[in-house]
Amino acid sequence: MFGFVLTAVAVSLSGTVAPGPITAATLASGRERRHAGVLVGLGHITVELTLFVLLFNGVGVFMGALLVRAAIGFVGGLLLLFMGAQLLLSLRRADAAPPASVRRHPYLIGLFLTLANPYFVIWWATVGLTLATEAMSIGMAALALFALLHWCCDIGWLEILSLAGHKGSEAMGNRGQKALFAVCGSALLFFGVKFIYDAGMLTWQA
Repeated sequence: MFGFVLTAVAVSLSGTVAPGPITAATLASGRERRHAGVLVGLGHITVELTLFVLLFNGVGVFMGALLVRAAIGFVGGLLLLFMGAQLLLSLRRADAAPPASVRRHPYLIGLFLTLANPYFVIWWATVGLTLATEAMSIGMAALALFALLHWCCDIGWLEILSLAGHKGSEAMGNRGQKALFAVCGSALLFFGVKFIYDAGMLTWQA
């Protein structure tokens, strides 16, 4: 049991702290809301819990289909391109306020960016499902513990990011905040292009 807990925490953290669209959006959201990370995490967990249930009911095969992954990646890529472009365009204003697409409720940001990420689906259909199956072989208590630990890792890391974005915006001033938004916007554009490119490659393979 102890060995499984260590594995679950290590694997969860490795996926959670990996840079991605939610990382960039949470840093930018932290400028407006100190604790945006908790709300982003709850949005992420809503999708995660739903997918978790679906995978255990046999939907994993459908979600892993090349064309399904391609469709998720293409739509998600367009969403990231839109958010990234909006964030970069906001730099033209005198103040450093983020655009409406980033100022919207952090819960919705976590929800939509998780839905838009095809790699999230792949992770849960492979690594996540393997860990959950191993937990079930130990017992339902182990499965509940795995879910709790995984979600604590998610919310904890996202809260750290939003606090960093908030504290950083206070310390950096207007110019520093614009630099932060430039980095976050560029990151969203990068992942948007990557998602669309990968979706095209999957469509070609199909």
